[in-house]
Amino acid sequence: MFSHLQPTPIDPILGLMAAYKEDPNPQKVDLGVGVYKDENGHTAVLKCVKEAEALRLKLEDSKTYIGMAGDLSFNSHIEKLAFGPAHQVLLAGRVVTAHTPGGTGALRVAAEFIKKANPDATVWVTNPTWANHVSLFQAAGLKVKEYSYYDWETKGLKFDAMMAELATVPAGDVVLVHACCHNPSGMDLNFAQWQQFAELAKEKGFTPLVDMAYQGFGLGLDEDTQGLRYLADLVPELLLCSSCSKNFGLYRERIGAVSVITADSKTADIARSVLLAVVRSIYSMPPAHGAILVSHILNSAELTALWHQELAEMRNRINNYRQLIIDKFKEQGIAQDFSFITRQHGMFSFLGINKEQIEQLRKDYSIYMVGSSRVSIAGLNHSNIDYFAKAMAEVLKG
Repeated sequence: MFSHLQPTPIDPILGLMAAYKEDPNPQKVDLGVGVYKDENGHTAVLKCVKEAEALRLKLEDSKTYIGMAGDLSFNSHIEKLAFGPAHQVLLAGRVVTAHTPGGTGALRVAAEFIKKANPDATVWVTNPTWANHVSLFQAAGLKVKEYSYYDWETKGLKFDAMMAELATVPAGDVVLVHACCHNPSGMDLNFAQWQQFAELAKEKGFTPLVDMAYQGFGLGLDEDTQGLRYLADLVPELLLCSSCSKNFGLYRERIGAVSVITADSKTADIARSVLLAVVRSIYSMPPAHGAILVSHILNSAELTALWHQELAEMRNRINNYRQLIIDKFKEQGIAQDFSFITRQHGMFSFLGINKEQIEQLRKDYSIYMVGSSRVSIAGLNHSNIDYFAKAMAEVLKG
């Protein structure tokens, strides 16, 4: 049976990571991987996480399963982080949440849930979107289509085209939208645009699926959910996928959550049974460690304050580097306008350079980025940003 298997093409980002690792150049720069790095180029464990781990080690007295829905305290905290503690969907018992193996796991559970709710549903994703979105939904047997989003010419949004296309989406289909820090472009909807999107969703009857992998990395914990909360005010049903990889630095712990928001509490009870059946059929029970760490942090006023501080430091470092890139480019005499970088949010940006220039950066300077010119701002630091700016200046001359 196995002799008939054909090799699967390697994911471009994973291939980029492998090439970077093998590169002997001591000045090499990794702008491809979507992981936060500090000034030393290191993805450190947050102090609040270290303290929570010590507390967990002290208090843990069993390794038994935690149930298909996962850690209930974690689920409650994630809901409040997303919607605020007094949002109507929480007070009315309209939200059902299961903690999952990472944000990717949340999306896969959401996909299977959609399949059970409407097997004929099409999932609409932004053009472009995170590379794994399409394969996750297709793996569940769902059809996937794209809608206009990023404008390569203006380095902004094709908002009018986006709304025109979404106006044709039939009721029963699902429209995926990024809550904040759009991956891969960094271009987000502003609040007025969120309002128009929400009103269109209500009018047309399609179901929004909000992917929130970067809460707190854009403008702030509450600011990054402003659109989501307005959407939940307006539409009767939506799906939310959350991740703790970035904002808690819990990448390898694989902790996320999927939330289903229904029209009323009775429907929520039905949705819970379906959601847990989906979980049972995929991985049965989620991992406990990371979720309990998050619960320990958010159960403690002291650790929550420390987390807020550390999250702000990460967010501010990225935002400061967006401006620093512009400053360094100007120092190198780069005349091309890159000011759009400062209008974006989160870790990513498209530089808008061509494939030949991307290849030259890799070949001549060991600077690695995705073939679309997407760069991770967090890969820059004071020891490599001048080198990067000089390399960009040389490549743009050609």
